[in-house]
Amino acid sequence: MQLEAQNIALKKAKEDKKAGKNQYVVFNIAQEEYGVEISYTREIIKSPQITRVPNSAQHIIGVINLRGIIVPVVNLHDRLDISEDNLNFAEDEERIITIEINDLTLGLRVDYIEGIVWLDENKITDPPESSDGPRRDFLKGVCPRNENHLLILLDLEKTLMYGGVNFAD
Repeated sequence: MQLEAQNIALKKAKEDKKAGKNQYVVFNIAQEEYGVEISYTREIIKSPQITRVPNSAQHIIGVINLRGIIVPVVNLHDRLDISEDNLNFAEDEERIITIEINDLTLGLRVDYIEGIVWLDENKITDPPESSDGPRRDFLKGVCPRNENHLLILLDLEKTLMYGGVNFAD
């Protein structure tokens, strides 16, 4: 039921865009909160059986069959250089966010979904300089989620199409 509610909220968000604000799908990777613009998001599904594909890029963990469409699945842990050691989530919480970007449909494997939030675009700041954590060039910015916590926003085009090379292939 929760998954259905998330997908209903996803559809509504695409219809309800407010001036100066965008909605983001918020998810967890290695106990950090990340967000992607909802405009890229097609749907959120429970992680189905993923079929491994030999000789694929390191961050492509395989493909899924989504109602007859073969969808490559990206492991964001690998893509963002985040260790998968000490993961702390129930396997049944793992989700695939299906996205459409530059005429491609891809799946993003995430640890679990936090929800969907409105963010004021004026409050998004450049990501801090840091030697650890995800690759800075893949980040759109950071935004306060509450008094003590920042939400890390991914730039999907840079993350998945880095350096002019389509890493989804």
